[in-house]
Amino acid sequence: MEKSTNIWSASSWRARKAHQSPTWPDLDHLARVEGELAKKPPLVFAGEARRLLEHLELVAHGKAFLLQAGDCAESFDEGSADSIRDKLKVILQMAVALTYASGVPVIKVGRIAGQFAKPRSDEFEERHGVSLPAFRGHIVNGEEFDATSRRPDPERLLAAYHQSVATLNLLRAFTTGGFAALSRVHAWNQEFVANSLEGKRYEVVADEIERALQFMKACGIDLHDDGALQGVDFYTSHEALILPYEQALTRQDSLTGDWYDCSAHLLWIGDRTRQLDGAHVEFLRGVSNPIGLKVGPSLGADELLRLVDVLNPENRAGRLTLISRMGDQLVSDRLPPLVDALRDEGRDVVWACDPMHGNTFVAAGGQKTRRFDDVLSETSKFFDVHQQLGTWPGGLHIELTGDNVTECLGGGSRLNEGDLDLNYTSICDPRLNATQSLDMAFHVAEFLQRYSAGNGARSL
Repeated sequence: MEKSTNIWSASSWRARKAHQSPTWPDLDHLARVEGELAKKPPLVFAGEARRLLEHLELVAHGKAFLLQAGDCAESFDEGSADSIRDKLKVILQMAVALTYASGVPVIKVGRIAGQFAKPRSDEFEERHGVSLPAFRGHIVNGEEFDATSRRPDPERLLAAYHQSVATLNLLRAFTTGGFAALSRVHAWNQEFVANSLEGKRYEVVADEIERALQFMKACGIDLHDDGALQGVDFYTSHEALILPYEQALTRQDSLTGDWYDCSAHLLWIGDRTRQLDGAHVEFLRGVSNPIGLKVGPSLGADELLRLVDVLNPENRAGRLTLISRMGDQLVSDRLPPLVDALRDEGRDVVWACDPMHGNTFVAAGGQKTRRFDDVLSETSKFFDVHQQLGTWPGGLHIELTGDNVTECLGGGSRLNEGDLDLNYTSICDPRLNATQSLDMAFHVAEFLQRYSAGNGARSL
């Protein structure tokens, strides 16, 4: 197993090329902001990241399932309590549907409280003969097409930190203060979802859970004394794209002496920034958080093995989640050799499916969109690959919102291209709305049931 001989520090990435990084026009200004961030309290704590690592170890061993979901790119304009609550509702609904139908414990990780940056295919965007820097997410610049808005501004790093603080405060209140109690399972069904086929199917599940809780209470079980019924463990994640921000929030744990990136519980490396000699791999190899790696169709088995060995040299189960994002047309051909190679070499990883990013196209009206059927098909094929190879299809990674948006086609909302303009609000890529997300959860629950039936009884 390959091990890096380079000495790591929180700043050692600066000697490497940082792909997909903005060109900051004032480096002194950036340095001052980094200094301010370095003095701020951590957003998350090392003990929380270690707890997530333990949960992901269960996933790696086929004893749990990872649900990682949230915005494509968070917006500074959409940090209201209602927006955060509705996003959490959808994720809780999905987790209940998955757990109840499949019997698999679900580890809930949000793309939230830090998912403000996005990689871009081109460094510049041109309109009507005018060329400006590409929009890279609100942590870097604004989406409006003018020179002032598109100028990378270090003050946005501070704004991202403060919005993440507010978001985390709400998430912790919602997940521990009674909102996420299983007895409130009916309250998570949103009004615009409730009358749909998926919403009605969810209500059936909620009714059955409520009856089970009443039975437990009648048997003398104190439901209020069981923390697992009164709240949920909910973790945050984002792509570790803007490394000055990540370094500034990296802290040495006083208990273990290990370094943690305290901007989120889990950080991932994107398909565009996974260069073995690049800055993003260098930075994340040294932090002790659980980390993810997006695995696209251009990644071969040999390169993937080298990346796995650099990012998880101790082969710790739960440390590394490989997030497959192949596209519906390629997943059946490109994924099996990778899964096969890691299995044969004994690499202990979590495999998750991102069926969103490989299935994006531009509709006739100019909007980026995705077909629900393509998203579902790639997920089904992901499960088929693991069924054939005897490995565990450990998770689902999707972009969604709790709002009634019209950004993806088909699914429970039965949207077509003519509906895209009705409520298309994403500042970057198209997201599933709540109805489509719940539809997805029920399908994935069926895939899990099919997998378990085909591989015999599992200890879940």
